[in-house]
Amino acid sequence: MNTEVLLITPPLTQINAPYPATMQLLAFLRAHKIEATQFDLSIELIDAVLSKDFLSEVLQSESIISNSKTETAKSILSKSTDCINLIEPVKQFLRGNDNTLAQRICTRELLPEGKRFNQIEDLDWWFGSIGKTDMARHLATLFILDIADFIRENICSHFGVTKYAERISLSLPTFNPLEEELSKEPNIVDRLMLSLLHKKVELYKPKIIGFTVPFPGNLYAALRCGKYLKENFPETKIVLGGGYINTELRVLSDTSIFKYTDYIIFDDGELPLFRLVQYENDKRTPLVKTMINPNGDIKYFDGVDEDLKLKAIPAPDYDGIEVEKYLSLMELPNPTHSLWSNGFWNKMQLARGCYWAKCAFCDTSLPYISNYQSFDASAIVDNMVSVINQTRSSGFHFVDEAAPPALLRKLSEEIIKRGLTVTWWTNIRFEKSFTRELCHLMAKSGCIALTGGLEVASNRLLALMNKGVTVEQAAISCKNMHDAGIMVHTYLMYGFPTQTLQETIDSLEIVRQLFENALVQSGFWHRYAMTCHSPSGIKPELFGVKRVSLKPNSYANNEVEYIEESTYDYQRVGKGLEKSIYNFMHGVGLDEHVSEWFDFKVPPSTVPPNYIAKTIGIKKKK
Repeated sequence: MNTEVLLITPPLTQINAPYPATMQLLAFLRAHKIEATQFDLSIELIDAVLSKDFLSEVLQSESIISNSKTETAKSILSKSTDCINLIEPVKQFLRGNDNTLAQRICTRELLPEGKRFNQIEDLDWWFGSIGKTDMARHLATLFILDIADFIRENICSHFGVTKYAERISLSLPTFNPLEEELSKEPNIVDRLMLSLLHKKVELYKPKIIGFTVPFPGNLYAALRCGKYLKENFPETKIVLGGGYINTELRVLSDTSIFKYTDYIIFDDGELPLFRLVQYENDKRTPLVKTMINPNGDIKYFDGVDEDLKLKAIPAPDYDGIEVEKYLSLMELPNPTHSLWSNGFWNKMQLARGCYWAKCAFCDTSLPYISNYQSFDASAIVDNMVSVINQTRSSGFHFVDEAAPPALLRKLSEEIIKRGLTVTWWTNIRFEKSFTRELCHLMAKSGCIALTGGLEVASNRLLALMNKGVTVEQAAISCKNMHDAGIMVHTYLMYGFPTQTLQETIDSLEIVRQLFENALVQSGFWHRYAMTCHSPSGIKPELFGVKRVSLKPNSYANNEVEYIEESTYDYQRVGKGLEKSIYNFMHGVGLDEHVSEWFDFKVPPSTVPPNYIAKTIGIKKKK
């Protein structure tokens, strides 16, 4: 079986649904009469590692047993027979194929319990007497995570259920650490991955293999595969693209990565990949947004005048994706927080780019943010129907930078008009357009959750970062969503330039009140990072800080170091923020003073305790 292009998602991405890039690229190539197929190496590796055969091999290996010294390892090895015998039934349960197993899992007698089970508190409070399937899914997830911990600690230090070698791919000014890792002999998990790759290449015999690298954790696997292909299939051309490539490698001067790839493509990949296929057949074809390494030099072809219009992009093509292999996990019982990993979600975009594109912390200078185009609502619903027919799933995660409210209105109206029964969620900005009426309309069309950035939860800092919303407006938007029955997750940030410790504590109090009033159900704090593509990285002086260097690195260029005059202990504060949000999501500590979450003395909050309740017009509960 010969094919022109094989599109691959390398390990590891979320294991409840495929990453959307290859489906979109496949549809475009096929629409242009190019023989192409796709392969989710990520889920295939997970399926092979979490298998009876693999666990029998590693848990009964004398060398692994003799070298496993930690308490975690000893715990798993002491229950190795149960782990081996239960892994396949548990996978079937997490795929939704054997829900009868839920009752036995919930007895707490079936699954061997490792350290992950120590985090369990009150399951009955979360799930009650009838939520046995979700309770069992949570327990089964902890079982899977225990096994993954054992593999990472004793067999493959790169391994994680959704991450693979992320540590060695983060913030790399030079290629040397990756080169050093790739020069080592492949470990047992690497070898398993390469054997899966080999079988697929032998089957399809592609001329071109394209790897999407959306996250740092995919890079090592993509390059390990590239090295193997160079050694064993030297005639095959290799292409790298995706989110990590777009943000990190735009100013590349070190040619080392070209030992593992022939081409690097940027931005929306459809047109660059299409032109590359044509170029391989006829070298007179102009390349678009592609980097090559002729004669040891790096050459970049822009082709900015050939940006693709969304109307030319067909519905995603799931052909070749084995949807029955994906696993629905529930690490935390919080229903909003579990959306990313629980359930098979068809992933689509409503628009490309961001309609706001002004936030100071965001990569607004890059085309994936700045080049905004939206699909027509009718075309979106047509594509949804097409995808439902392929996957037999009616759940959609719209993976937009920020879904435009006006388009969400039209989309909701179109779904309702057609009588289509779907479930969906997406990312938004907490702006005034999310009125009570719009939120109810969205809920009627199938919207169950929205995620959005409240970021620093401080009006001074929100204005400084040009977020375009206020704390009060965000609270009102969340109230409208809550009243419509829509769950809310918020992204939170600390350490933005000039932010004081007092402002951070006040931000936490705002977040506490949002949880207390049920305006948000889930959240996540992350430390601000300055990137060279953001307004704060391009003109740091406007934000009261100075970049350490303006000189680009030879390899990756994204996050940059900066100097600020006044700082606080970000690491210690971050631990307190992380602890607080974990408890808030479990309904714990909402009556505590926010200073209680820190292991050192912090100033008390200056935010009135009924501030959010007053903002949304309700009386504070006694």
